[in-house]
Amino acid sequence: MEYNVALLPGDGIGPEITAQAVKIVKAVEKKFGHKINFREGLVGAAAIDSTGSPLPDKTLDLCKSSDAVLFGAIGDPKYDNDPKAKVRPEQGLLAMRKELGLYANIRPVTTWPSLAGLSPLREDIAGGVDLVIVRELTGGIYFGRPQGRSEDGKTAYDSCVYSRHEVERIVKLACEMAAKRRGKVTVVDKANVLATSRLWRETALEISAGFKSVTMDFMFVDNAAMQIILNPSKFDVIVTENMFGDILSDEASVISGSLGMLPSASTGLLTSVYEPIHGSWPQAAGKNIANPIATILSAAMMFEMSFNLTEEAAAIRKAVNTVIEEGFLTGDLNSKNPKSTSEVGERIAEIILRD
Repeated sequence: MEYNVALLPGDGIGPEITAQAVKIVKAVEKKFGHKINFREGLVGAAAIDSTGSPLPDKTLDLCKSSDAVLFGAIGDPKYDNDPKAKVRPEQGLLAMRKELGLYANIRPVTTWPSLAGLSPLREDIAGGVDLVIVRELTGGIYFGRPQGRSEDGKTAYDSCVYSRHEVERIVKLACEMAAKRRGKVTVVDKANVLATSRLWRETALEISAGFKSVTMDFMFVDNAAMQIILNPSKFDVIVTENMFGDILSDEASVISGSLGMLPSASTGLLTSVYEPIHGSWPQAAGKNIANPIATILSAAMMFEMSFNLTEEAAAIRKAVNTVIEEGFLTGDLNSKNPKSTSEVGERIAEIILRD
């Protein structure tokens, strides 16, 4: 099979970690007889510096004409530290989500037995965690209107807005995922306070009627935040609105022991985007010390979700598990004998070709 992939390294450690993912994709390509064509585009601070836009039209066109997008990270201190900056790298990511219709962010959270001791949670709590957070990505308070400040600047306001259609499509996706897993969906909301949450709950109940193999329960977001820490293994698929999903997925991400381990996918109407959940870590840029595994696992999600190549995705995950068991890892996971970003990537590619 032949596929076209838009490669968007972005800023900071983005180029280093995506380079390792490309190595792994090339190893899979060789082992399974596929052809993967990478075409690179600018995004984020790198794009602003070159074109003045965080998402140039050329990059957007590249994404739309590709079978998938493999994305690194965006962000740069010179913009983060300038509150008056009118153009910011993060605007490129928001624009990409809007233009590609990426309404669902999918974040799997798993714990690896060999790394259980690195989780901030007790091993008996962190062990065996296997959950997915499905976050609505294009609605809610981040995009609600009206939004602004009063003329004297002393009052600010944001609006949280959702339509039934937006809730239907994200809850349906969560139910479809649960049906292929352990059959449980938890809808997280704040229906005792928010009108939008009540719409979520009503709509989710209607959708669940069409999935006989899936059980659905509901949880207020404050309780969900506690339960993710107290008993994370009770969850299968969590689905929630934009801001709640943003917060809860970052909370859950630390369970594995390192942000460098967690992949994600953003899917929707056009081309899906695969990326690690961590940021650009500009302080580490060019030092060859960043953990590439989250980006590599994002490539595994790409093979599975965009290309429907489950055997290839499994080969990547198996190779990742092998380096974890070997302790062949970057400094965030192996401080005593750390390996470089490129060494970890080369080792995973080697294992894929060997096995």
